Amino acid sequence: MSESGVIRAAGEWVVAGPAAVEARRQPGMRQRALFLDRDGVINVDHGYVHTAEMTEWVPGIFELCKVALDVGLALVVVTNQAGIGRGYYDDGQFRDYARWVHAQFMQRGLPILATYYCPEHPEAVIPAYRNDSGYRKPQPGMLLDAARDWNLDLGASLLVGDQPSDIEAARRAHVGRAFLMGEDRWEDVAAWMRTMSSRGRDHAPL
Repeated sequence: MSESGVIRAAGEWVVAGPAAVEARRQPGMRQRALFLDRDGVINVDHGYVHTAEMTEWVPGIFELCKVALDVGLALVVVTNQAGIGRGYYDDGQFRDYARWVHAQFMQRGLPILATYYCPEHPEAVIPAYRNDSGYRKPQPGMLLDAARDWNLDLGASLLVGDQPSDIEAARRAHVGRAFLMGEDRWEDVAAWMRTMSSRGRDHAPL
């Protein structure tokens, strides 16, 4: 990890969160995770949100994350960020915003482990980001790298997204369960997490 808190490896973009320090203190412990898409799940999708002023929290997100932490799941954000590749904001602005989001969650006692983001897009205006990326959902790269970086048990984890591409990424990464906003309710996700916790591990298919 660089001094800025950004990890880069083979096209990977990560901003470590407040929970990262504790996770590194327990390197041998395998964790379960709640993977969260960002726009449409954490914040209302107003289109390329990247500032505090643009941010409107999705109702219920903080309560859901509290349930996840209560049953022992780490919080990991996985988000496509084509706005970087399209030139609407740059990598540094996004990282600053991600840290602001981390701080907002931390103020509510909800430490985020890390935010994984992919600025690449086949039609990006910035050549460095004009790629048919293996990290951009529905490809599973961000999920697979998160599992590697933090010793996460993907089969015992879950993902909440608002697009079919989120669900497909979870399927390709063999995440234990995926929920689609609009079809599933927060209550359904919370109930599944509690059931998963009581069983120790749930192998229900996606």
